[in-house]
Amino acid sequence: MTEPLPEEIGIAKGDWASMSGVHRYSHEAMATTFGVFVAHDDAQYAQQAAWQAFDELDKLERELSRFVENSDIARINNLTAGQPLQIGLAVFDCLQLSARVYAQTNGAFDVTVGSLFSCWLNKDKTLRSPSREELDRARRRTGMNLLKLNEATCTVQLLADSVQVDLGGIGKGYALDQMAELLKDWSIDTALIHGGFSSVLALDAPKGTKGWPLTISDPQNRKDIIARIFLQGRAVSGSGLQKGQHIIDPRTARPVEGKLASWSCAPSGAVADALSTAFMVMSVEEIEQYCLSHDDVSAMIMEKKPELQRSEILRFADWPPRT
Repeated sequence: MTEPLPEEIGIAKGDWASMSGVHRYSHEAMATTFGVFVAHDDAQYAQQAAWQAFDELDKLERELSRFVENSDIARINNLTAGQPLQIGLAVFDCLQLSARVYAQTNGAFDVTVGSLFSCWLNKDKTLRSPSREELDRARRRTGMNLLKLNEATCTVQLLADSVQVDLGGIGKGYALDQMAELLKDWSIDTALIHGGFSSVLALDAPKGTKGWPLTISDPQNRKDIIARIFLQGRAVSGSGLQKGQHIIDPRTARPVEGKLASWSCAPSGAVADALSTAFMVMSVEEIEQYCLSHDDVSAMIMEKKPELQRSEILRFADWPPRT
């Protein structure tokens, strides 16, 4: 798996200029810039609500990030097998959702890939060639089946030592969902929230519009728009490769090639985030089947076509999404 590309989904500037009464706020978190767009008559009230949402974001980062010392994820990554650990509701919820998507994608989305990345990548992120013993050891430490979740006690237990959990493929989307719920508590229903524009969640659309106007750019040429979306009540997320990055398929434990980027549209930010990550390693047939069996999900991928010296865009289900 790989991290989402930054700024690959953007506000359509021409349509944006016609919207009145929309206030914009931004905040640095999770190694990117989050943004909140709120349509409200009272700018001060909108600002207060947005900053409450950012406070929630900061709280989530302290719990979800493996880079924060003593976060729930950092504590999980230091567990020995068989030792139960009580964790917060946010992390437990994220892990439960990750387990569901893991099952639905037959292991293509897996938050326990930390050992595989350490096995295949040098410290500068260049590809190395692990020995068979290293690879076997990493595979024994990979798989959502190695996490035992107890909902009654809100605890997690590892079934193997040195399992490394990383919520980078779902955490931003999950944060958008929680921020949206907080805005709704403030009776703000017309809003758009993004996490670096690699994940975007829309609530109701501004009056007089058919949705929040978004554009998707070609990752090889940011000036080239390959899709336009008017989004409301749903989320869109994108993942892809920047120069020097590599994708590890958690099912085969090996690097994969072939895709430049993938995008998904789903009812929630967390699911869209996870699926755009999974679609980077799933085959065209697997993505098509997933969208057929989940009528609330659509997708788009960009594949490399070396023999044609170009890339190819494939769309699945109702793409571009209509809301």
